[in-house]
Amino acid sequence: MHLASAVDPQLADLSNKLIYSAMAVYLIAMFAYMFEWTFGSKGAVAVRSTEQAGGLAETVADAEATAKGAKKVTVTVASAGGGTTTLTRTALAGEGATVVTSGRGDGEVDGPGAAGTSEKADLSGRIAVSLTALGALLHAAGVLTRGLSVSRWPWGNMYEFSCAFALAMTVAFLGLLLAKKPVRWLGLPVTLAVLLTLGIAVSVLYTESEQLVPALHSYWLAIHVSTAIICGGALYAAFIATLLYIGKDSFDKRMAAGLATGPLGTSPSVWRRLPAASTLDKLSYRINALVFPLWTFTIIAGAIWAEAAWGKYWEWDPKETWSFITWVAYACYLHARATAGWKGRKAAYLALAAFACWLFNYYGVNIFVTGKHSYAGI
Repeated sequence: MHLASAVDPQLADLSNKLIYSAMAVYLIAMFAYMFEWTFGSKGAVAVRSTEQAGGLAETVADAEATAKGAKKVTVTVASAGGGTTTLTRTALAGEGATVVTSGRGDGEVDGPGAAGTSEKADLSGRIAVSLTALGALLHAAGVLTRGLSVSRWPWGNMYEFSCAFALAMTVAFLGLLLAKKPVRWLGLPVTLAVLLTLGIAVSVLYTESEQLVPALHSYWLAIHVSTAIICGGALYAAFIATLLYIGKDSFDKRMAAGLATGPLGTSPSVWRRLPAASTLDKLSYRINALVFPLWTFTIIAGAIWAEAAWGKYWEWDPKETWSFITWVAYACYLHARATAGWKGRKAAYLALAAFACWLFNYYGVNIFVTGKHSYAGI
C-alpha cells in the first residue's frame, strides 16, 4: 500500500463495524462450540490391554476395538494395593468408529469432531466452524478496510496489531481444519482467545485511523510487523495448548488418585474430551519450535529497520530489551527440551514464563514504559 495523506472516514467507520460484526459472529460460534463440548461425546472408553498410570492398572474385561452403533464397554480398574472397580459405559460410536479409553494414543481425541459425538453435538460443531469462517471473513474485511482508509499496511499501532494477530489465530485454526487435522476441539479456546484479544483492542487499545509518524514510513513495516503478527498468533496457540496440557495432566493424576472431579472442581467430562496430555505437550513444543526461527528473524528485521530509521542497530530501548528477553526465554525452553530432556510440567512452566515475557513485551512495554517505540501508541 502506498502512503497517502488523507484519511477516508467512511472506510474507517466501516472497518469498525466489520470488527464488531466479526466479534458478534465469533461469540455465537463460541456458544456453539460450548454446546458441542457439553452435549458431545459421553466419554467413550478405550479398549486396550493392561496399562500403568499413576499406580493404577486398567484391565479391559469386555470390549472390542471397533464398534458399530452403540456398545457397552466394561473396564475393570485394579489398584496396586488390591481391589477392583468395574465401570460400564455406553459408547455412542458411529459405524466403524473406534472406541478408545482415557489411556488413548496421542493422535486420538474423545471430543468435538471425534467418533462418539452425538448427531446434535456434531451438527453444532459444524455450525460453529462455519460461523468461525464467517467471522474470519468479516474480521479480514475489517483489517483490510482499516488499511485502505489510510492507504497503508493496517498494523501501525497496538489496536491494528491486535486485530491482525487475532485474525492470524483464527486463520491458523481454520487452516488446520482444511488440512484435515483433528483439531476441532481447539475451536472453543481459540474463539475465546480471539474475543478476549479483540475485546481489549476495541475497549482499551483503540485509536482513530490516522497516518504514521515518519519513522514508520518504510517497507520494513510490512516485513517486521507482519512476522511479529504471525509469531504472536502462533505463540498464543502454543500458550493455549500448554494451559490445556497442565489441566489435562492434573485431571489424569486426580483420576488416578480416585478423585471424582477435575482440577479446581471442574467436570471430568470436559477433560476427557481433550487429547492425551502427551499430545498437548508435543503440540505446544512443536508450535514453539516452529515459530522460534521466525521470532529470531523478527528481532533481526527490527534491528535493520532501527539502523535505517535511527542510525543504530540496537540501543537497548525497552521494546528491544524485552524482545531479546522473550527470545532468551523461548531459547531456554527449547534448549531444555532438546538437551536436558525436560518434558511435561517443568517444560510447560518454562513455556508459560516465556509467553508471559511476550505478553509483557506487547502490552506492558507499550502501555506503561516510555521508549522509542512509544510512537506506536495504544
